[in-house]
Amino acid sequence: MKSAKILVVDDDELNQVILTKTLTPKYQVHCVSSAAEMFAWLEENTVDLILLDIIMPQMNGYEALKLLKHGERTQAIPVIIISANDSNEDEAKGLELGAMDYITKPFGSAIVRARVKNQLTIKQKNDLLEMLASIDGLTEIPNRRYFDEHFAREWRRSARAGLPLSVLMIDIDFFKRYNDHYGHQKGDECLKRVAQALVNNCQRGSDFVARYGGEEFVAVLPGSEGDTAMALANKLCNVVRDLNITHIDSPVADRITVSIGATTFIDGCDDSCEMELVEQADKAMYKAKQQGRNGFASYE
Repeated sequence: MKSAKILVVDDDELNQVILTKTLTPKYQVHCVSSAAEMFAWLEENTVDLILLDIIMPQMNGYEALKLLKHGERTQAIPVIIISANDSNEDEAKGLELGAMDYITKPFGSAIVRARVKNQLTIKQKNDLLEMLASIDGLTEIPNRRYFDEHFAREWRRSARAGLPLSVLMIDIDFFKRYNDHYGHQKGDECLKRVAQALVNNCQRGSDFVARYGGEEFVAVLPGSEGDTAMALANKLCNVVRDLNITHIDSPVADRITVSIGATTFIDGCDDSCEMELVEQADKAMYKAKQQGRNGFASYE
């Protein structure tokens, strides 16, 4: 992992210099001098590995490790403890609290490089497995599980910042009839093409599209107000129609179409409104169906 980011947490400036020189040729290294600085830095940055000293002022490494492993955003970050305490009890305590490895001072550069490489290799494999578990096997876009995690993060971020958050619920019209008429292989091809069309046309870096289940998709649009969400819903309806996937058994068109429901988070809602936003988008989608399908509607 040549571009891996490593955070060194040590109040000894000499140790910071040694570790930086040891690891910089292969990795991006950032140093802080206390647990408080570490948590402040992690609020704004991502990291692949933490090298954590135990003996530090205010909060020691064990206490910091406990907080790391209880934090939703930080619990998966691998930690290697670097400490002058070389007793078996200290090492066991660190490992029991969730550290992946334990290096005693004074340390050799070769040992540090080897153990860092091992942990980053493990993390890379774990990240790959996590990614595969989050991708829908058929359409190769994020699945429902990934949507749930992503939406929860975006909801909290939007609520904290007072920013709008819109959701689109998208359903392929009369897809069961399509499957029955053309067969499941053609149905799978249809789902793939629709999924890619949706992803390709939600082009802002913050927009997110996932397969919600069956023939349903969902889009999360951070920073988008109601008018913007409705404009995108209209665009997506047209994009799917323009795929020209023949559907002679559809009562509303001679090709595949979608019905889309849109809703927008209103600043001031509390955390209990999070899943209500998804339910509102779902209700708006059924409103679009009641209005004749092949179109979109908003939640009032």
